[in-house]
Amino acid sequence: MTSTAPETRSVIVEREIAFPPEKIWRALTQPHLIEAWLMKNDFMPVADHRFTLRGDWGAVDCQVLTIEPNTTLSYRWDAMGLESVVTWTLTPTSKGTHLRMEQSGFRPDQGQAYGGAKFGWQKFFANLEQILERTN
Repeated sequence: MTSTAPETRSVIVEREIAFPPEKIWRALTQPHLIEAWLMKNDFMPVADHRFTLRGDWGAVDCQVLTIEPNTTLSYRWDAMGLESVVTWTLTPTSKGTHLRMEQSGFRPDQGQAYGGAKFGWQKFFANLEQILERTN
């Protein structure tokens, strides 16, 4: 009998956004813009950079894993026992950008965290779209 790693789940949010990848990329990688739609942070778009996202409820320890300007950004997202990876993928379309966010690594016993992420990312995406509307 072979042992396998426990099954994990992902939260995926995808949107068609009427802005070019470069504009969305700025909102995903500039600390003052990240703060406006997500949380306070000390993010730098540099591979292996460790940073913290800070909200009213606590903090998230993160580390940049992949950074491909205007295309892909991924980082570790570790908070309250959850060890996950958030990956952003930007794909140009005729109307703007297809933006995909996947937070992977939710274990079966992390139902509350999974439900919270499903709810939270919808809110964060709404905030992100508002910031994109207001910035150049």
